[in-house]
Amino acid sequence: MAVKRHTFALTLAALLISGQAFAHAHHGKPLSAAEQQAAEGVFDDKAVKERDLSDWDGIWQSVYPLLSSGELDPVLRKKAEKDHSKSFAQWKAYYRQGYASDIDKIAIENNVMEFSRGEQTSRCHYRNAGYRILTYTSGKKGVRYLFECDDASSKAPKYVQFSDHTIAPRKSAHFHIFMGNTSQEALLSEMDNWPTYYPWQMSNAQVVDEMLHH
Repeated sequence: MAVKRHTFALTLAALLISGQAFAHAHHGKPLSAAEQQAAEGVFDDKAVKERDLSDWDGIWQSVYPLLSSGELDPVLRKKAEKDHSKSFAQWKAYYRQGYASDIDKIAIENNVMEFSRGEQTSRCHYRNAGYRILTYTSGKKGVRYLFECDDASSKAPKYVQFSDHTIAPRKSAHFHIFMGNTSQEALLSEMDNWPTYYPWQMSNAQVVDEMLHH
């Protein structure tokens, strides 16, 4: 599907202008008890519902630069204090691998995703490919929502999966994303690298605060 770049850029600019409203909308609705339990990996498979790509609409920033700069150190120190299975240095290495991504920004609107690596961008219209429920070695569960690029000539990832600790329609507050060109099945086996994105409009300090307190 052809997408006019200038139109897409204009609509994304409008999203940026209304950035604070967008950020507050994502964080304004508290999780219900069932949603909180699902976020912790405990839910009945029957509770899982289809979701549209619009649940992730907006402009998003990678948290990997914050880890690399040391700005996430307070978050990782708190993690190490709570979970002694790893030292602070080991947790940092774990998240360095998990958050690693060369995609600085992801913009999503009208089922189109745009990926930015510095000044280079790629985009594609994505179709819904359903979801998969995963059971991890810990016994906890998670859901990945699958989407596929419609345009074979696009340089955007062919296959995309979202995981945001939510199992039914709800605007995402942050997400982990899995991207590749091999197959959805190949991505489903990826457990070590889960690039993570927060709203573009949030400052670095706000992202750190969000991670510390939520």
